[in-house]
Amino acid sequence: MTLITGGGTGGHLSIAKALCEAYNIKEIRPLYIGSTNGQDKAWFEGYPGFGKTFFLPNRGVVNQKGIQKLFSLGTIFKQIFTCRAILKHHGVTCVISVGGYAAAPAALAALSLGIPLFIHEQNAKIGRLNGILRPFAKGFFSAYDSASPLKDYPVSLRFFEAYRLRTYVKTILFLGGSQGARFINALALALAPELAKQGVRIIHQCGKNNGTTLQEHYTHLGISGVDVFEFTDALHVKMQEADIAISRAGAGSVWELCAAGIPTLFIPFPHAAGDHQYYNAKALCDQGIGGVMRQEEATPEAVLAWLATVDVARMSKAAHTQLAPNGATAIIEWIQRTLA
Repeated sequence: MTLITGGGTGGHLSIAKALCEAYNIKEIRPLYIGSTNGQDKAWFEGYPGFGKTFFLPNRGVVNQKGIQKLFSLGTIFKQIFTCRAILKHHGVTCVISVGGYAAAPAALAALSLGIPLFIHEQNAKIGRLNGILRPFAKGFFSAYDSASPLKDYPVSLRFFEAYRLRTYVKTILFLGGSQGARFINALALALAPELAKQGVRIIHQCGKNNGTTLQEHYTHLGISGVDVFEFTDALHVKMQEADIAISRAGAGSVWELCAAGIPTLFIPFPHAAGDHQYYNAKALCDQGIGGVMRQEEATPEAVLAWLATVDVARMSKAAHTQLAPNGATAIIEWIQRTLA
């Protein structure tokens, strides 16, 4: 029995889902352990791809201070014993961590029981937990790491199916991440009047509890036909409609946009741990898939100037060739061969 663990953000969870789907194709329904915090329950509570799901009340340690950091560490320590019981009861023989604070209890429980641990690192800069656990893992996968046995990022096939060669800009997609981003929302509204003049339609992922307010702002600006949504499990459909994107640079979003072949201007979240969003974007933008601007540089004028000069067709083709489909299948088959 295989167990997948980790989460907290859409980037971690999208990997978990892609791996689960790859197992499902082989008629295997793995188990899942995540957190009651973050987005884990919204993604996977009742999700039929997993044989069973468990959500534990843990939270991150890195961003905590003082007594709160000690409290978080204590909670993780207690949950290691809960996870040990789950792993034993279900006869788990393999644990795959997709990172994030939600992965800590199950990953550590696996190591304490001698169960093989495999890790997928989503970011260009290795996360704190993954860096600690890497020496003890039986396999470590990263699209950015030269030592990784496999390079293709595990993106759901639906994003590859959203690919088409973009040659013009008639629709722009704003992505602030699955929780939205205040800066991206404000930038979209600032750009909207000029985009409307150019006949460019807007699709806007605005984040939880922001939909009504954003729609009212667009209406106040006299701009109709905007597709505003807070969260969707059919993001690939929105991407298929888009010709270009302006997005944060969480790893999941970066690679999904590549799979769909969408030229993108990345504006990394400036407070991401270790500035990992900037390095995610830069590693791929150096390959010609789009552009990257620091948040303080991304004024409406600068963004419009970038949009006016972008080579859409070249970037669309470059983005789509950055990874191959079936990355998740390649990972689980590598794991199966290793355990055989």
